Formats: sequence, structure tokens, C-alpha cells
Amino acid sequence: MKLSHTLTRTSAVFDDPNLVSPAGLVPLLALADRAGLRKLADEHMSVPTDKGANAGLKVASLVAGMVAGADSIDDMALLRHGGMGRVFARAYAPSTLGSFLRTFTFGHVRQLDAVAARFLLSLARLAGLTPPVPAPLPAGDEAGAGGGYAFVDVDDTIIEVHGHAKQGAGFGYTRVRGLNALIATLTTDRCAPLVLAQRLRKGACGSPRGAKRLVGDAVKQARRLLGAKAPVLVRMDSAYYGRDAVHAAITGGAHVSVTVRMDPAVKAAIAGIDQGAWTTIKYPDAIFDQTTGTWISKAEVAEVPYTAFTSKKTADRVPGRLVVRRIPDVHADKKKANGQGTLFDVWRFHAFFTTAPAQQLDTVAADQAHRGHAIIEQVHADLKASALAHLPSGKFTANSAWLVLAVIAFNLTRAAAVIAATGPTGCSDLAKATTATVRRKLIHVPARVASSARRITLHLPQAWPWQQPW
Repeated sequence: MKLSHTLTRTSAVFDDPNLVSPAGLVPLLALADRAGLRKLADEHMSVPTDKGANAGLKVASLVAGMVAGADSIDDMALLRHGGMGRVFARAYAPSTLGSFLRTFTFGHVRQLDAVAARFLLSLARLAGLTPPVPAPLPAGDEAGAGGGYAFVDVDDTIIEVHGHAKQGAGFGYTRVRGLNALIATLTTDRCAPLVLAQRLRKGACGSPRGAKRLVGDAVKQARRLLGAKAPVLVRMDSAYYGRDAVHAAITGGAHVSVTVRMDPAVKAAIAGIDQGAWTTIKYPDAIFDQTTGTWISKAEVAEVPYTAFTSKKTADRVPGRLVVRRIPDVHADKKKANGQGTLFDVWRFHAFFTTAPAQQLDTVAADQAHRGHAIIEQVHADLKASALAHLPSGKFTANSAWLVLAVIAFNLTRAAAVIAATGPTGCSDLAKATTATVRRKLIHVPARVASSARRITLHLPQAWPWQQPW
């Protein structure tokens, strides 16, 4: 590809009042309106003074800007160009939207949480995001590696900030100055993960802070989406291995799969595993032996009955299984080359505690399902590549509201992608695509606005590759 003319014969003038750059916002906001975003915000939000007036329209404007790629208040100006005023009404100025967010208190953020939860339920009904999860499949069934579970993943991430005017900013476990976002996602076979619950915390807080409430909210939301009888497995890393988070999941009717810390009780349980109990598993660089029908790998798994929190009172103890994966010490070859070889193999152990029944998830399947927890890192990266590239305000509650709005925009984009992926003319790869891919194919489509007989027509590019999904 090259320019058809030299630069001296090419010019650019920003003077067309009928052009729209993100024409994909038209069907996206139509979907948001059908799901009741504006109505829900007007019903549940009570932001005071004139800055909180027309909350539904302002929330819709902020979400629309985020869907189109805005990651700061100033970026909301992309809603006010060319023919946008002919296609959309009441697109607020960035300064107005910034004033709206800065008026929020913690209670208003919780009101916005309620809007986000109800909006996701409505989106799920419209777009078929979460069909009923099938009944649990027998362990060992290749099609049932996940045991028929829907997975709720919980983890936090540090959103880096700069300057000294950010309320709550601090150095957390990553030693990066920022704010801490705790997020819970739902993963099914239907589409890419959805965000069920979210909470912004100060940067220096510990990972488990507030996890009990967020896990409980996430499990309840998963139940609303999937039905009361759908099997749900909550996956967490070792930071959340504690009574509060685990009991919150179990109280909501879910099973847990949580990485454990290598405390004396866990080490004693691992030491008691018989050498004949270890099973070789498919792992990176594993080779399948056609003759024996087994995997040749250096990774092995085993399990042992285990009761968590035995130091607590009897009511707090949780019976289950300790599933252990062992791999050779990564430094063993280096030590041997330096004349420090060992008489026996030296293993590194990775253990997690699960309450999932062995009939649904055997040892190998439980290990495979638990490793899938890493999918939440993709959600973190997706959000940080979109609206969470920055936390734009110096006020903590405004940034908390910004996180909730970013989640609403994320889930709205997921719903649009699922709709575009269905049907004979759909684009199947969109259902699990990242936000950036959906934005490139469906949202950032230029259009020219034309009027005829009181009817608005959008003229989009001829031969657009994703015309049918749009």
C-alpha cells in the first residue's frame, strides 16, 4: 500500500459537519438503551445539586465515551464532533461530566454498583450472554474438563498513577504507586469473561481487604445470571486463602479452589502423600506417548484429604481436598553442573485447596481447572488498555465511579460482540475477542450522516469487512 498522490498534492481540512468517526456507537447505545442503562441510573442514583441532574444521560455519555476509547475526562470530547449532534442528543461536555463524577460520595458509588449489577442482568437476557450451565459431567470425561462449572475468578490489580494529588494512592505489593482495583469475573463457554463485581481500594491495602463482601456479591450475581442450581467454582490465589473469602463463597452456594500458602500444616499434608499417588499430567513441553496412552512430562499431581483453618473454631473449619502439583526444581541442572547435585530429585510444590467433589473434578481436572484462574489477568490487561489506562480524577470516589463505569462499558462491549458473533452471517471470533478488537471492527467505523424525508441515514464504508456483524 502507498499514497496515491505525493504529499504536496494531498491536503486535509477538518470542515465536514456530517461525518461521524465511531458510528458503531449507534447500535451500541441502542443496546444500552434497550437494557435500560439510563433508566436504571435515573432510578437508583441520587447525586445532589445541579451537577447530579440527569444522572442517566451523564452515565450513558461516560459509558459511550469509554466504549469509543476514552480513557480520561478530556477524551469525552470525542462525543462532540462532526455529525454526532445529529445522531445523538445531550452529549455533555467533558467539564460537565468531570463535575458530575467529583460530586460522588461512597454511597453514590454503591448506587452505581447497583446500576452496573442490574444492567448486566438485563444485558444477559437480551444478548444471551450466560445460558444455563449444563449439569456436572463425570470426572475424566474429556468434554467435562471443567466439571460443568461456571468459574468466578477473584483477583486485584494495581492501576499506576502519577503525581501527589491522587487520594488513596500508595505503594502496594508491586512497589508501584497506584490504586488497587479488586475485580471478580465470570467465565463460561459462551463468551469472553464478564465482570461481576468491582471495588477500588487505596494502593497500599492488602489484597484480602474487602474480599469477603466482594466474593459474596459476585457469587450472588453469578447465581442471578445462571440460575440457583448452576454449579459455580470460585477460583482465587493465595492472597485470599482465609476464612472470610472462602466462607463468603461457600455461604453463597459455590465451591472454592484457592491456592494455599506453604504453612506447616500444608507441608505436613504434602509429606504424607504416597509416592505411588502421583499422576503425570499434560504440562508445557509434555509429549504424548501413543503406545502407553500417557503423557511424558515432568509435572505430576496428587491429592490428599485436608481440612482448612484447623486453628479456628470448629464452625470455621472447611473440609475438602488439597491438590498438589510438583515440578522439578528449576535450578537443579545448574546446581548439578556446579557440583552440587542431590541424591534425590528436588521438587517444587504448588498446592491449592478445593471443596469441589472428586466425582465432578478428579485430581487432574481440578488442577487444570484451577490453572485457568489466570484468565482474569487478561481482563485486567483489557481494562488497562481501555478506560483504566488512567484514573483521571484526584478524588478517590470519582475514580471509584470511573472504575464502575469502565466495567459497565466492558460488559456492554462483550454483549455487542456476542450478538455480532451469532447467526449465519456473524463473526464467530468476536465472541471472545478483546475490547480493542471489537472496537476496531464494530465501533470505530466512519460514517456520513444524511437526512431525507425526516429520516437519518448513515452512509458507512463500502466493502467494510465486518458489515454483517455491525
